[in-house]
Amino acid sequence: MAMFAKRLGVDLGTTNVLIYENERIVLQEPSLVALTVEEEPPLVVAIGQEARDMWGRTPENIEVVRPLRDGVIADYEVTEAMLRYFFDKVLGRVRLFKPVVGISVPYGVTSVERRAVHEAAIQAGAREATLIPEPLAAAIGAGLPVNTPAGNMVLSLGGGISQAGVIAMNGIVVADSVRVGGGRLDEAIIAYIRRKYSLVIGAPTAESVKIQIGAAVDLPQEMTMEIQGRDQVGGLPRTITVSTGEVVEAIQEPLTEIAQVVRTVLERTPPELASDIIDRGIMLTGGGALLRGIDQYLTQHTGVPAYRAENPIVATAVGAGRALNNLALLRTLPQGF
Repeated sequence: MAMFAKRLGVDLGTTNVLIYENERIVLQEPSLVALTVEEEPPLVVAIGQEARDMWGRTPENIEVVRPLRDGVIADYEVTEAMLRYFFDKVLGRVRLFKPVVGISVPYGVTSVERRAVHEAAIQAGAREATLIPEPLAAAIGAGLPVNTPAGNMVLSLGGGISQAGVIAMNGIVVADSVRVGGGRLDEAIIAYIRRKYSLVIGAPTAESVKIQIGAAVDLPQEMTMEIQGRDQVGGLPRTITVSTGEVVEAIQEPLTEIAQVVRTVLERTPPELASDIIDRGIMLTGGGALLRGIDQYLTQHTGVPAYRAENPIVATAVGAGRALNNLALLRTLPQGF
């Protein structure tokens, strides 16, 4: 039966879920679920993009939630329902064989957190679920030669967690993570706008600012953007214009924490592999890698060249899927994965 089962690579992220099959991404949707508040247990109203469209716009009896927080499951039942919905969307509700799934988990998660991901995947309809550490999956998906003795370094910049790892011989030699990601950048922008302009904005607006004009370093050409929010003093709607320079200033604290994780991993890397990394640089994956100037910022703060993967958002899902066909790699995974 296993030979007929479809093989799916799943990036179960705080911000987005991506599913990979047969060398292509077959699903990319937000990790958001809309629930009724007054029902017990709560009823699912919408999942994925449909829930994203409702974010910040719901009546009192509906709440839009992220079932994953900092890269791990925060609400098991809602995560299971979300995964089942996505599996049904990719494979159809009626199927002869349950899929074999490779699913990414953050480096350093506890055995309880790993078990929760495994059980959620099985209950959502997977026949088998292999858990793959995210730095390893990202490195495979980015096309790094992970099976060689040479050291390769990857920094996965996710929505809830950033993970740096040195990969060699199909395994993670040294890695570290910090629960800082795109969500923390959004929070920093919200706090900055409130502090400087006494204007309250929501997470969707902050995310839009980050994507449209955000940067990690000052750019040669300044960009601006008009945003609307609620005046903190008068309570009425108000419009202001923010610039790239202001976003750079707003997000410096979380970026410093991310750079510190990279430095920590470099300090713990064996000398032979450290020389490889100086030559090869740091591969950036995840949605955070799309932030303008993040490669320059990390190069300046670590002294090691950093560069973006060709398609950083899909790297982890692609790597999780490709790992299922790599028996040598699967044998090296630690117990519990």
